[in-house]
Amino acid sequence: MKLTAAIVGNGEFPRKDFPRYLLASADVVICCDGALGPYLRNMEKVFGRERLPDAVVGDMDSLGKNLRKRFSDRVIRIEEQEDNDQTKALKYLLGNYPGLETVHLLAATGKREDHTIGNLSLMMEYGRTFNLRERGISIDMVSDYSTSFPVWDSCELHLGKGRRVSLFSPDNSLRIVSEGLEFPTDDVVFDNWWKATLNKAADDVVKLSFSHPSMALVILD
Repeated sequence: MKLTAAIVGNGEFPRKDFPRYLLASADVVICCDGALGPYLRNMEKVFGRERLPDAVVGDMDSLGKNLRKRFSDRVIRIEEQEDNDQTKALKYLLGNYPGLETVHLLAATGKREDHTIGNLSLMMEYGRTFNLRERGISIDMVSDYSTSFPVWDSCELHLGKGRRVSLFSPDNSLRIVSEGLEFPTDDVVFDNWWKATLNKAADDVVKLSFSHPSMALVILD
């Protein structure tokens, strides 16, 4: 059985229909520790009923004692500080749900810019760290404002003409030859974050050809 999971972070809880739909339709819901409170406050609006998370994962530094005690049957405390709670939640998913096919990261942005940048960067790293591509697991980050996802090699993106799109990569040796973008990326050197931002799909399908397997981040409006 193929499973879809949602990891709910402690950022800005989604208010719009699309990210809430992704949460409501997930087979597995994992809250990072500090996200449990906002999740419980919005639960019935999203699901139309009580739907407790399957697990609450983190070091528990952001979860009050009352909630810890109340939901002790699903609290997974991981005290090491090498990984943030989003990464701990993903590790827990990968280790406990072998049918996992899709992971949506929700409420992972907003409130703090440093957390936003860190979580987006980590999403690129997960492909390399956890071999998501080889395992056939897709991952994205969806908020009220954008949909973001990593790509690790040449690909075709069915975006729809006119869709706003930005590309980022931490690899300044990577060259991405593009087809279907209003501003081609062929000569872009990825030595700063802004280099391939604020673009637009000129065709329904955008093709990206990587000079070598690497990692990049696509952010759509």
